[in-house]
Parts: sequence; C-alpha cells; structure tokens
Amino acid sequence: MAFLFNSDAARGTVFREAFARELPDLKFFHASEVVDPEKICYLVTWTVPEDISRYRNLEVLFSIGAGIDQFKSEKVPGHVKLVRMVEDGIIRMMQEYAVLGVLTLHREMLAYREQQGEHRWQALAAPQASERRVGFLGLGMLAQAVIERLKPFQFPLAGWSRSTKEIGGLTCFHGADQLAGFLAQTDILVCLLPLTDETRGILNARLFSSLPAGARLLHVGRGPQLDQTALIEALDSGHLAAAMLDVTDPEPLPEDHPLWSHPKVMITPHIASVTQPRTAAQSVIENIRRHRAGENLIGLVDRTLGY
Repeated sequence: MAFLFNSDAARGTVFREAFARELPDLKFFHASEVVDPEKICYLVTWTVPEDISRYRNLEVLFSIGAGIDQFKSEKVPGHVKLVRMVEDGIIRMMQEYAVLGVLTLHREMLAYREQQGEHRWQALAAPQASERRVGFLGLGMLAQAVIERLKPFQFPLAGWSRSTKEIGGLTCFHGADQLAGFLAQTDILVCLLPLTDETRGILNARLFSSLPAGARLLHVGRGPQLDQTALIEALDSGHLAAAMLDVTDPEPLPEDHPLWSHPKVMITPHIASVTQPRTAAQSVIENIRRHRAGENLIGLVDRTLGY
C-alpha cells in the first residue's frame, strides 16, 4: 500500500522527508509521479480528484486544509474516511489572527486608520475589555483554542454551537432557540463555523439586527456564510461599527466591490490560518499510525454533519 500527496511540490518535499523518517515502510508518491492507483491507500489533497474512482483501495482521504467544504463528498465512496487537517501550525496561526482581530475591533483600529487618512488626531472612547462581550459562532477545536488565548484579557466570553457544549470560563448557548439570546449579548461576534447547508448565509440582515447597536464582526469562517450586501447595509446604517473579514465570496472579490474601500471594513486574503507542512506531515503520520492500529482518527469528519 502507498501514500499519495496531491498538493504543491514544495510541501510535498517536506512530507516526503517526514514519511521517509517516520513511516519508511509506506511508499510515498507525489501526484506528478506515475503510480498504480490501486496501490494508494492514503491520499492528501485540497479537492477530491475527478478520477478518485481509480483509487479502488483508498481508505483515508485527508484534507490539506482545516476545512472540508471544498470536497464534493458525494464523489467519495462511503467506506473512505474523510479527515480534516488538525495540526499545531493551523491552531497557532488562528489563535494569533483571531486575537489580533478581536483587539483590532475592540481598540477601534479601523476608525483610527480612517482618521489617519484624514490627518486627524482624536482619541476615541476606550471601554475596558471587561466591558466588551465577545461571542463565538461555532465552538469547534479552533474556536476553543482562540478562547483560551483571549481569557487573560478578561473579555466576557460566550459561544453558540449547534449542539450542547460545556466549556470552562464560557457562557454556552446552543440550538436555533438560543441563537437570538446569544447574539443580544455579543459586542464582538467571531464567526468560526464550518460551511454547511445550515450555515450558508447565516451572517445575514436578521442576524445583524439581533446584535446590539455598535457591534463588530470578525469573520474567519467561510465566505459563503456572509451576506455581503446585508453587512454593508448594517455598517452604513450604523448598527454595526466595524467588520474584519478574512474570507469572502468569491475570493478575491471583484475589483469594484464596495467592501474593498469601505472605511469600516478590513479585509485580509484568507491568511488567518495556513497549513504548515512540517507540523501537518506529523499530524498525517500520527493519523496513519492510528488508522493502522484501529484507533480513532483526529479530525475525522462526520458525514451526516458535514464537519
């Protein structure tokens, strides 16, 4: 049996070296090499190959990224396990970006950027962190990692998830019935939801109207979750004070899209969290060892939930 790496060559080199050191008995192939598809048992990729049916002995399909919404899972045979990337590099970078984003919105950095452009020196009101409520849409692994990094700042922290969760130091809400109550006490909303049919378009006019006046949005989920027109309307009306977006739909936005130049919006090009090849290779190697031992895989996707 063999392993197939279907991504860029530079990262492939790092993976190849790690596999030679850690799993010398498993043959390693890059997608650019000729390989008998029936020998492939493990495959790392960003999207599902169009010819995936050729890999008749495939057992585990790994995403090179933290999400799997780019996969057309209906093309993947039911017996193949889908695994999203869970590795220290992704976690650390998301912690850095999300803390940066919350503090940027909390300390009015977008407003100060606008004032700088106007050559205006004016201090703005600065509430204490203990007076600014931060709420998380989605309480998965990445959200929980970010929450741990935010705790020392003493923001009141809350979170909403599809199902019941109990997390220390966090006020937890769950289900559709509790969403409005969660939003009503959120001053900075952080979206870290996976993209599913249920979350597509969730950041819409109705949701924004449920937030307190002057609330802010940090969006690090997926672009299709955001109704961009509704966001612009909420910002222009003053109901929302600012937004920081790392994801859009499409990516990149058209050059003439109004979000590019909106004074209350900051956009970054989907860089909040990027797979780091060395730690990613170790994560995949650990999961292959787990698979061989019949143990649970880290990041295993529940196909009924979509994440």
